[in-house]
Amino acid sequence: VQLQACGGGLVQAGGSLRLSCAASGRRFSAYAVGWFRQAPGKEREFVASVTRGKFTAYSDSVRGRFTISRDSPKNTVYLQMNTLQPEDAAVYYCAATAVHGGTYNSREARDYGIWGQGTQVTVSS
Repeated sequence: VQLQACGGGLVQAGGSLRLSCAASGRRFSAYAVGWFRQAPGKEREFVASVTRGKFTAYSDSVRGRFTISRDSPKNTVYLQMNTLQPEDAAVYYCAATAVHGGTYNSREARDYGIWGQGTQVTVSS
């Protein structure tokens, strides 16, 4: 499985963006997929994840503003980001994990063995 993230860009505070994570390869549906972000000078942090069964998890900082979803026939996971704030600015990465057969929403980057390239999100105040 290979992942390709896209959809980042520049948006004003309060605006929205939708990130996409497209997967190539078979059995993507067997993985849980997470979004992480990393701002300059900060550690990579968990944002959201979705299991193969479409159960979701969010960090406290984005819950209620971001929505993660997956379209299995399209092998794509989305991250809808609303009410963006300057503190949301970062490089966003999608990643996939087969831990617990893709049924577990891990918040630990070390549990994800497959990573896409990042996509930059910039939020102007």
